[in-house]
Amino acid sequence: MKVKLNIAALTTGILFGFGLGVAQMIDPNKIQNFLDIAGTWDASLMLVLGAALGVSFFAVRTILKQQSPRFAASFSLPSKSNVDRSLLIGATLFGVGWGLAGYCPGPGFAALALSSWEPVVFLLTMTAGFILHRFIVRP
Repeated sequence: MKVKLNIAALTTGILFGFGLGVAQMIDPNKIQNFLDIAGTWDASLMLVLGAALGVSFFAVRTILKQQSPRFAASFSLPSKSNVDRSLLIGATLFGVGWGLAGYCPGPGFAALALSSWEPVVFLLTMTAGFILHRFIVRP
């Protein structure tokens, strides 16, 4: 069961990374131009967003109709459903970081294939932020 789970995770990750590359979401300039609605706005990522929402909408409903996942004993669903202060702060930090760096975690990892130093710096600072959060927010 563990091997099948790892193969499914690897396959999904490769497909996700390939999709990010095709959508050019591993190009920080593309992301920053998408977020710059008052300047050089590039609306082409709206198609990516629309496709992702469409696939997710139907896939989640289809998958959750099953009794259990294929490679696990039960579904791992979030226990919280309310919008609280920590969610809003986290979402804001994520958005600001994405806008400044042009990367978020998925595209950051996928961009490692470009052999550039920028995603390495992004991922190292992101990891440092995770560690800092653990010591400050959850001592």
